[in-house]
Amino acid sequence: MSKFVFEAQARQDLGKGASRRLRRGNVYIPAIIYGGDKQPQPIALDKREFYRALETDERIYTSVLTLKIDGVEEQVMMKDLQRHPFKPVSLHVDFLRVDENTKVTVNVPVHFINEEKCVGVKAQGGKLQRLLNEVELVGTPGSIPEYLEVDLAEITAGQILHLSDLNLPEGTQVAALLQGEDHNAGVVSVSSPRGKKAE
Repeated sequence: MSKFVFEAQARQDLGKGASRRLRRGNVYIPAIIYGGDKQPQPIALDKREFYRALETDERIYTSVLTLKIDGVEEQVMMKDLQRHPFKPVSLHVDFLRVDENTKVTVNVPVHFINEEKCVGVKAQGGKLQRLLNEVELVGTPGSIPEYLEVDLAEITAGQILHLSDLNLPEGTQVAALLQGEDHNAGVVSVSSPRGKKAE
């Protein structure tokens, strides 16, 4: 059973006008489920519990979710969330059907720890630069972590930590690295103090 369970209804009234009317009622969010061996299914997602999860738990973006659509359960992952450009409102949600054997591609947040202990900053006078806030991973739903943790304690001035340096769960790969080593981007770096070189 997934950590997140949301109520929804199958949606018959389709189109932009129908979606606007649905949002205007302030009870449901228009959404769609696709993937697997079934046809795409437009749904009306219960707004209250979904908004609460969005505001309080970042795991919703990387976890398998259970949608109860008119009482029938579907296992899905969130693939796209369309937000209003300036209001705190979700306009539309795309969900992908998943099962334990199907590989998915998910953007996973990066959590940086021990910044206050970073050797390159504290002892060597360097400047910390976070280069990525999230990393795109490929794996089965059960192998995708809620977040990636990067320990900054031992990073020295002049050092760059790359995608290939990340500790990944078994069965999970960095999507960019599947395209070749020239896509091995930096995740975090500590620049050397101006006028000095790192030893």
